[in-house]
Amino acid sequence: MSEGSPARPASQETETETETTGETGGEADATTEDAAATPERTTGAAAVVTALERANVEHVFGVQGGAIMPVYDALYHSDIAHVTMAHEQGAAHAADAYGQVTGAPGVCFATSGPGATNLVTGIADANMDSDPVLALTGQVPTNFVGNDAFQETDTVGVTRPITKANYFADDETTIGDLVTEAFTVAGEGRPGPTLVDLPKDVTNAETEARPPEERDAAAAPAAEPQAVERAAEALASAEKPLVLAGGGVTKANASEELRRFATTFEVPVVTTMPGIGTFPEDHDLCLSWAGMHGTGYANMAISHTDCLLAVGTRFDDRLTGGIETFAPDATVVHVDIDPAEISKNVHADYPLVGDAGVVLDQLFETLPDGPDDRWATWREQCATWKEEYPMSYTTPDDEPLKPQFVVEALDEMTPDDTLVTTGVGQHQMWAAQFWTYTEPRTYISSHGLGTMGYGLPAAIGAKLAAPDREVVCFDGDGSFLMTVQELSVAVRENLDITVVVLNNEAIGMVRQWQDAFFGGRRMASEYRWMPDFATLAEAFGARGFTVDDYDDVADTLEAALDYDGPSVVDAFVDPAENVYPMVPSGGANDQFALSEDHL
Repeated sequence: MSEGSPARPASQETETETETTGETGGEADATTEDAAATPERTTGAAAVVTALERANVEHVFGVQGGAIMPVYDALYHSDIAHVTMAHEQGAAHAADAYGQVTGAPGVCFATSGPGATNLVTGIADANMDSDPVLALTGQVPTNFVGNDAFQETDTVGVTRPITKANYFADDETTIGDLVTEAFTVAGEGRPGPTLVDLPKDVTNAETEARPPEERDAAAAPAAEPQAVERAAEALASAEKPLVLAGGGVTKANASEELRRFATTFEVPVVTTMPGIGTFPEDHDLCLSWAGMHGTGYANMAISHTDCLLAVGTRFDDRLTGGIETFAPDATVVHVDIDPAEISKNVHADYPLVGDAGVVLDQLFETLPDGPDDRWATWREQCATWKEEYPMSYTTPDDEPLKPQFVVEALDEMTPDDTLVTTGVGQHQMWAAQFWTYTEPRTYISSHGLGTMGYGLPAAIGAKLAAPDREVVCFDGDGSFLMTVQELSVAVRENLDITVVVLNNEAIGMVRQWQDAFFGGRRMASEYRWMPDFATLAEAFGARGFTVDDYDDVADTLEAALDYDGPSVVDAFVDPAENVYPMVPSGGANDQFALSEDHL
């Protein structure tokens, strides 16, 4: 018996041995045929693992536990690599980032009760950002469900509002089918997290059923041709057209279609934060990203365009500010694969429901050839706004190290395809503002949910998804403390990642808001004491570095990058530095503040 073959029941082995002792070859041959016709028995847990193997899953992230143990036992015989995380939330974030980088669902495991509930933040994060994740959770045996058994939680009920679909596996003969379906659903259409809850008696049960081969994903849908023609007419008649590229462009792998459309017709492009990298930020037509902390020139363009082609965006409040003041003069062409997003927040004059890449190609084929000379003045205006509202900062000798300088310095040292992960807060905004992104799937962050602590486990998932690429994590001191335990995983797996903690000894974004809108009352936003992160890194087995001077930044970052393994740079930055531009919550995009005096 091979190591990977499930054992047969003892009675079956005895019967087979008896039948094959016959004197004639004919009897033996007949017995062999009968044995071949008998389906091999396996377990529900083995069917789960087989379903993952057939979906070409290479890595899973998780934490062991009682109710999920049968699935882990089946995984023992698989070539799928399991990454044991320090906390289930870390497992969900690592799977999320893995899925963002690869485009295929990342997979995470957890046991029942607290294991499953610890996944909830990561699942909710993936749901808000439409990231493909499959969560597999252990559950108490079915006859205990509802009886408040040890480590029992209604995982399906808890996660129903934050999953694209979830399933309770109550039959070992269909458990593999459910996992196959959940994996496919997570990645098709508008991606999102799915979950399969696996009761222990079902995963332990024997079955002859085999999971199907990976289900074919649905074809990318096109928009209705007549709707495309009407939208193309609106674009062609515009004087100041603008493309707004959201995260849906990345999910649809439509960056090439976006670049062809924008560069052929010479239409300026603004992105959302999740859309960063969908259009190269070093291109003349790119105005970078818009919204609360977006560039002044992106927000000016949105506020003055007369025709907004919005692709793959849900128009969240951090982008739009006040809905009534968002793109006030624009006819809106909204492309989205999810019809529920059309006119949910911003009214779509020309709704186009379909895959981002397919619809962009439809519009490309429908619009007249070449750039429109009428748009030259508009392009010049956008270029003027770039000059008027540059992304800049000062570096006075008598002030501490500026965080923006650290971000730009590291950007200059790394390849264009470097993967950047972040936590949430001021450091996240600086990493978005002062790093130049030229490729999709290179800015990996928590957008809709705004989950502090996302950066480090995301860096682990990103590195395993793309082991040959540089991975950098920008974190804040507060955000880093929330998931610092995952540094043990990076060391154990010998992952070459570089973490830069922009340490301002505060929950900086909260402190900034308190100064601006709460009379400077800094309640619970500043830290009286913080650990020495360089020493802490060394305790975990990583390399630790400290920097607080401009002259040492280049050498310190270079040493951290050169170290073959996880490194942490504790960068002490100016605690008074704030993130600007800033559009006050609910304000008009063109009324952005460039300093606290403008608020």
